[in-house]
Amino acid sequence: MEFRLLRYFAALADELHFGRAAARLSISQPPLSVAIKQLEEQVQAQLFERNSKEVRLTAAGEHLLPRARQILALSSQAAQETSDVARGVRGHLRVGFVGASLYRGVPQALQAFQALHPQVRVDMLELNSAEQLQELQQARLDLGLVHSVRPPDDVSSLKLMDEPFMACLPEGHALTALDVIQLPELKNERLILFLSQVSPIYHRRIIEMCQAHGFSPEIRHEVRHWLSVLSLVSLGQGVAIAPASLQRVGMPRVIFKPLAGEQPVSELLAVWRKTPDNPLVQALLGCLREATGDQFPQ
Repeated sequence: MEFRLLRYFAALADELHFGRAAARLSISQPPLSVAIKQLEEQVQAQLFERNSKEVRLTAAGEHLLPRARQILALSSQAAQETSDVARGVRGHLRVGFVGASLYRGVPQALQAFQALHPQVRVDMLELNSAEQLQELQQARLDLGLVHSVRPPDDVSSLKLMDEPFMACLPEGHALTALDVIQLPELKNERLILFLSQVSPIYHRRIIEMCQAHGFSPEIRHEVRHWLSVLSLVSLGQGVAIAPASLQRVGMPRVIFKPLAGEQPVSELLAVWRKTPDNPLVQALLGCLREATGDQFPQ
């Protein structure tokens, strides 16, 4: 059944008068009569009883009317929702994130986004940076929040923020008495670090920081999450070189100290597919820029 025929049928069922129904539809009476006849042929049933005095619905017409109205309402709703999605008013976003991003203004960005877009559903999925790039390319994520990466050609990226690395020490460690840590002072320490498979750029960057100061660190533990790094430090299992934002975790028995000199930084990037363009991704990027832009000003 054509939507046009159902719309004509519903208008005539409301008015029960061909002249008024035609005027309401902004057409003349003959096309309305033809349309009703076409619909009756399609459903193989008479829908109206009509004579010179009145027009009435038949039992078949009474049966069809609520269903026709439901179909027309669903069609209108689908059209409106599609328009809303195209305009970035409604939709569904799947956002990947690394755990440390939760301490870098991302929750505030999401709160601001949801306040501006209450009809958009946002699902969050914690994945490491490499996993997020893979999920993006397979269209299972719309946007990712990752550590320093080199995105592939079909993925766009935006650096949201830089932050310094800091020495992360267990409470009571001799070096906590210092205001600033010289990297060579960590030479004989057991280092707790990310697995290279999880974040190869982070892993390599920290190793290269140490090597630039004349030593290769003794890596005692390798883990998948920054919270695991902090937990092991708090238990006295070693020291770490960690992004400054992790101070906000408030892990007991963990002391953060700045590193002396000019050091590489930790980056938080937003990544998304170049095509197709998604207005909701752009809207969320705007909230992320605002929330993270003043976290660690350079």
